[in-house]
Amino acid sequence: MSRKYFGTDGIRGRANTPPMTPEIAMRLGMAAGKYFHRGGARRHSVVIGKDTRLSGYMLEPALVAGFTAVGMDVTLFGPLPTPGVAMMTTSLRADLGVMISASHNAFEDNGIKLFGPDGYKLSDKIELEIESRMDRALDDKLATPAELGRARRIDDAQARYVEIVKATFPRGMRLSGLRVCVDCANGAAYKVAPAALYELGAEVFPIGVSPDGFNINREVGSTDTLALRDAVLKYRADIGIALDGDADRCILIDEKGEEIDGDQLIALIATHWKERDLLSRDGVVTTVMSNLGLEKYLGKLGLELERTKVGDRYVVKKMREGGFNLGGEQSGHIVLSDYTTTGDGLIAALQVLAFMVGNDKPLSTVSRVFDPVPQKLVNVRYTGADPLDNEEVQETISAVEKRLGKAGRLVIRKSGTEPLVRVMAEAEKADEMEKAVNEVADAVRAKS
Repeated sequence: MSRKYFGTDGIRGRANTPPMTPEIAMRLGMAAGKYFHRGGARRHSVVIGKDTRLSGYMLEPALVAGFTAVGMDVTLFGPLPTPGVAMMTTSLRADLGVMISASHNAFEDNGIKLFGPDGYKLSDKIELEIESRMDRALDDKLATPAELGRARRIDDAQARYVEIVKATFPRGMRLSGLRVCVDCANGAAYKVAPAALYELGAEVFPIGVSPDGFNINREVGSTDTLALRDAVLKYRADIGIALDGDADRCILIDEKGEEIDGDQLIALIATHWKERDLLSRDGVVTTVMSNLGLEKYLGKLGLELERTKVGDRYVVKKMREGGFNLGGEQSGHIVLSDYTTTGDGLIAALQVLAFMVGNDKPLSTVSRVFDPVPQKLVNVRYTGADPLDNEEVQETISAVEKRLGKAGRLVIRKSGTEPLVRVMAEAEKADEMEKAVNEVADAVRAKS
């Protein structure tokens, strides 16, 4: 079945235009509420968190209306990281968890992510079933007046999340003496991230902690680390932690101002966990976008690399199927299934801090775990027909793949949230990589 609403990570779009309208949000609440309302005498419930963008105030009450109309009780958290919502879904024994966020996108966009009662993102099958219910008549199976859901707001969700995060740090270890800059992207973690780091003993220098509804991810966060780099150098910090708008991913900056991406974080944690015999399997799960250099490095450690299509929920699916407890994406989604059911930027950063403290070494000396193969990603925006269906484009892709052979890789995919074709190429030599990515991008561009 084709998808009408759901993309690679829930439903996402420009605020107040389909599919991010109050009507569709209400329909989603009704459809998902009906799906997870399994009958019986007990009250059914849903928890809802959000980030700080303005449109959250529009979508949240629409969702509440939908859920309560079909008899679901609603618990509202206010701003809370996506992984916190997943944790609270299981902690409060809810039937469903909802996060209102467009992650790293600008404030003009918003999205809705759903978690099942086990705290994991929903499968494609369940999402398609919910979609099939969303366009049905609104008066289908409504609750009676006496069975309407109730809504309440709780104030301690952030404190609960902070305690859960702190519990993932090694017992008896402290961050005392470390200077930590944390960039919260003016998003969902603007209170919890500085609090957790401070309570673990660090001297904390926060930026991106003044949300106004419009400035989420604007010149801050994991997709724009210049402000964090400047802060690290200004405050002579030992580490900089850049979170995105919903704090499910992170990028680090070392004490010299150099950026460390998700691939290097995965390699560092894999090394640390292998030394301590903490890996549940001799392997790691990443996506097709992860660098060949990571794969070669893990191979030298005796660890296999399992790849999935892009999207942290596909990484989690493969981890669950294969019994892996470490996975992630180059973009900074790091999934540590011993602690979380989805990516958690703050918990991932704490694992790196534990390695630094345990080895008494600066981040710059431990974070360059492998030498990446030259890699480049080009985004080509298109209008109209899908350029990847064009015969000439396919012929160009085949020719470039044949030329690269086993010494390189070509990954072509469409964005799940925008009309973009992403062209990524890798090769052992930089000039070969540049030629490959430009040749394919030009072919796509010519048919866009």
